[in-house]
Amino acid sequence: MAEVGDAVAAIRAGALAIVPTDTVYGLATTPHVEAAVDALYRAKGREGRQPTALVAADLERLRELLPELPARAAAIARALLPGPYTLILPNPGERFPWLAGTRPDAIGVRVPALEGPGRELLDRVGALVATSANLPGGADPRTLSEVPEQLRAAVAAVVDGGELPGTPSTVLDVTGAEPTVLREGAVPAEAALRAVASVH
Repeated sequence: MAEVGDAVAAIRAGALAIVPTDTVYGLATTPHVEAAVDALYRAKGREGRQPTALVAADLERLRELLPELPARAAAIARALLPGPYTLILPNPGERFPWLAGTRPDAIGVRVPALEGPGRELLDRVGALVATSANLPGGADPRTLSEVPEQLRAAVAAVVDGGELPGTPSTVLDVTGAEPTVLREGAVPAEAALRAVASVH
């Protein structure tokens, strides 16, 4: 698909793209270039840097990106991903500090369960940084028509994945002694906590 190729080229070049995930449309770029991530924050209308998810194509790529990941965190990631979770994991190597906000020793990660053009895109780039393609306080976009025109004008490429589920990922912090649900999303909080508790 031409639009997937355009988005791959844009992300590799440090430009922005609107892409489908397994939950909502995302505003994405390369996670490897600090200036590209800063451009994403500006387009989104964020003040300063807030934690933003590192999205990996698969668990193997995630381990390559975060080689210092502790064994317990790796086990939780294997149990819950791919899936509609954003996991806040320990980041002892303080990798990708421009994604971490005020906690360089922690990082949010996603490995989405994708099909179609979103899958092709992520497989080709390997990893990206993504946040919901909305403006602060706006609704999470299920379709491209729900993405604000301001964001569409700020990107170099758009990938149409059709209508998406529309419920964002459940955000689960597993950096402490007990897991904490920071945002209930596609997975109910109780189910998310049970899933972590089942990991041995």
